[in-house]
This record gives sequence, structure tokens and C-alpha cells, in this order.
Amino acid sequence: MSQSDPFRLAERFGRYLRVTDVTDGLDALGRAELCLMCRQIRPLWLGLRFWGPAVTLRVLPTNRPMPILTREQALEQHAIWSRMGGFAARVEDQVKPGCVIVTSTGGARECGFFGSNNSLALAAAGVVGIVTEGYCRDSDELIAQRSPVACAGIGRTIIPGRVQVMEVQTPISCGGVMVRPGDIVGCDFDGCVVVPIEIAEEVLAIAARIAVEDKKSRRQLYERLGKPPDQSVDWQAAAEFFKDLL
Repeated sequence: MSQSDPFRLAERFGRYLRVTDVTDGLDALGRAELCLMCRQIRPLWLGLRFWGPAVTLRVLPTNRPMPILTREQALEQHAIWSRMGGFAARVEDQVKPGCVIVTSTGGARECGFFGSNNSLALAAAGVVGIVTEGYCRDSDELIAQRSPVACAGIGRTIIPGRVQVMEVQTPISCGGVMVRPGDIVGCDFDGCVVVPIEIAEEVLAIAARIAVEDKKSRRQLYERLGKPPDQSVDWQAAAEFFKDLL
């Protein structure tokens, strides 16, 4: 497996690097302002962090309502919407272990596209992160499940009669940033960032040096303050992991 393989690269981004380290690496290459998703897109819970190649999903607001349903039909709303053409593509068919699903919503109004059930199903298929410029729902369960969701807001409503899935694995805009299939997407509590795959190796090399130097400096400050060291200042482990890049 070559260094340029996006899954191999994402594994390296995911060890020891913060979004800020990678942002600084993008800055060095003149790209940071072009690759930072808007600040409204936030991880749903403190401690959430992930890196992975993007699988893109384009969703648009619909111009068709759902029909009025009987009690029995109410349990089949997603199936009915699918028969009406509401799901023109299936992102589930494109996922690979280690990927991040990134969703463009076309300015759709409140719609909890990702919830407690489908986020678990995606995680079971190997998805390590979900990023949407729209909404998620079932937020209590998502947090309790530690589902890896970053979103712009919390919603209450379901998909049928509100949005249509148009296509997958196509270039999209999410949070004001272009995202293409295979670009490296990262998230922590500082927000979300996209690393274009063609510069990912160089960004990784720069970010690794920044991270090691930061950890080393803060380790010295920990010692001056009498603070016990933690993983965030283990610069030796980071230096060993990135030794081919330092």
C-alpha cells in the first residue's frame, strides 16, 4: 500500500495530530482559508475526533410533499419516500472501513438526516465520521452512543417530504469548502477541515513537525508547573511515529 493511498494517509493524520496542526500545515501551503469548513459545523460531543477519506453525498430540498398516511403507513414513511424517488442514490453502497461521510444539503431547512439508527448502521459498516452542513436528530442517543457526528445544528424532523438524495461520490460543497471523494477530512472540537488529496503528503509532513515541537514545548511547561504528563505532551511517541517525516 503506497503512502499516497488516502486510507493509509488518514491513519497517519489520525495519530497525534490536531485539526490546528493540520490547519497550520495548510497555512504553510497557502490553503487554510480554502479548506476550513464554517464554524457552525461542530462535533456533537466533546472528545470526538476522526480522520478519514471522504465519501460524498449530495442532498437537496425536495419540491414534493409526502401524501397523508394511515396509522399503518406511518411506520413505512422512508420506504414510501424511496418508492417516490426520494433516494436516487445509496451512500451505503460506497462506504469502506475508515471513511468519512460528508454531506451537502443545498440549504435545506430543518431535517435530521442523520439520527440514532442510521448513524449506528453506518458505524457498523466501518464509517469513522459523519460531517453534514445540515442537521442531526436524536441527539441524546447520538451522544450516548458516541456516534461520530459533526453537524451545523440539531433537528427534529425526518427525511421524507423534506430532502432528496441526489447522488454520491461527486464533488460537493460542505460548509463553504469543496470536498471531493478521497480528500482527507478531519474533525475535533476545534471544527472540521478538508485536506485536498494532492497535497495531503506535504501537509502531513509539515503538520507532524508542528505537532512534535508543540508537544515538546508544552511538556517542558508541564514540568515547570508540576503537572503530570498526559498523552497530549508525549512528544517522544509522536516523534517516533513520524520519524520518517522529521
